[in-house]
Order: sequence, then structure tokens, then C-alpha cells
Amino acid sequence: MKRPGMQQPDPVAFIKANLPISPVPSIPEIRLHTAGPASGLWRLAGRREADPAPYWAYPWAGGAVLARYLLDRPEIVVGRRVLDLGAGSGLVAIAAAKAGAAAKAGAAAVTAVDIDANAIAAIGLNAAINGVDIVARAADIIEDPPPEIDLLVVGDLFYDPTLALRVMAFLRRCQASGIEVLIGDPERAHLPQGELSRIATHIVADFGGGTGGAAPAGVFALFGNG
Repeated sequence: MKRPGMQQPDPVAFIKANLPISPVPSIPEIRLHTAGPASGLWRLAGRREADPAPYWAYPWAGGAVLARYLLDRPEIVVGRRVLDLGAGSGLVAIAAAKAGAAAKAGAAAVTAVDIDANAIAAIGLNAAINGVDIVARAADIIEDPPPEIDLLVVGDLFYDPTLALRVMAFLRRCQASGIEVLIGDPERAHLPQGELSRIATHIVADFGGGTGGAAPAGVFALFGNG
């Protein structure tokens, strides 16, 4: 356990040294720094209750299904300003940037937002590995006015009931301002399926399932999207 006064590691150096690069299961086009049993992730993430959980260090089904969906349908991002909310490792943002490049037109811009500064460090490294440009920033924007974007992608943010309510309120505001919203989730308990329309299903790896095995996950639109 981290001792009082123990110096916090530099996140970029720590991730490079302790989280090996590997292809994302079911998405071999993308490689990420991913934590393993020997990563000692607690040294970076901390163990205090106030420390953000290191969700960015693993692939989760909601992000994976969105990444797969965007890579298979690059026309969705071409010429559009894309924001990945709760971006974690940056997997969905990277997929959006790669999909745009594959279409030889590109997304107009891709931004990744997460509340965890360690995630922002990981996103910068992961974007470089995959040869894409992403603007990454540490912020909690879900009480803010809708950003100036065209497409909002949201993976794995429905694991907590209070957060789910805040996220849905933000997504509704974004939709009302003309932003298309896509959600990726393996149907966790607090996903408000009564307000959503399923548009795709893929079998993807899910660290959140507890085993890291494959699981079905859906891509959802808000009712009224488009």
C-alpha cells in the first residue's frame, strides 16, 4: 500500500514501463497500453477512496463495441467533430480517428474527455501508438452546456445509478442541441434501455465482466436521435 509521503510516479513514465502494449481483443486494428497482474497499478492509481478507479487501464465492453462499430462504418465520423465522453484508454476516440483516416477524408476533430488525469496520460500514449491525433483533456463536463461537436460517443458510463442519471441528463441536452449521441454498453444494471434504441450488437472482450472474456454488447441511440 502507498505509504504517507511516497512520491506519485510520473504517469507517462509509469505507463510506458509497466503497462505493455497489446492489441485489443476483437479489435486488432488498435493497440493499447493495458494493465496486467504484474503492473502494480495501485502505485499510480492510489488506494484512497477519493482516488479515481483506474478504468482506463483495461478494455471494457461498451468502449469496445463502439470502437468496432465506428471502424466498420467510417462514414459516421467523416467530416464530423467527435467527442468521447469518459474516454478511459481513448479506445473509442482512437477508433473514430482511425475510421476517419481509413475513409480518406477524416473526422474534423476528435476529442477525448475523462475526469482522471492518468487516463489523459494514457490517451496521449495510446494515440501515438496508433498514429492518430486526439485532443485529450481532464474535465467533468456533464453539468456544462452541450459542447460544439457533431457526434458524442459514450462507453461504459452506466455502472452507477447516480452517475447514470447525470449522464442521461447531459446526453438529452446534447441531443436537443443537435448532437448525435451513440452509447456503447453490455446492458449493465443502470443502462436506461427504455429510453434507447439498439442499433448494433457485437461480441467483444469485457474486463468489467470479471473474467475478461467475451460478451455481447450493444450500440444504442437515444430515442429521437436524427
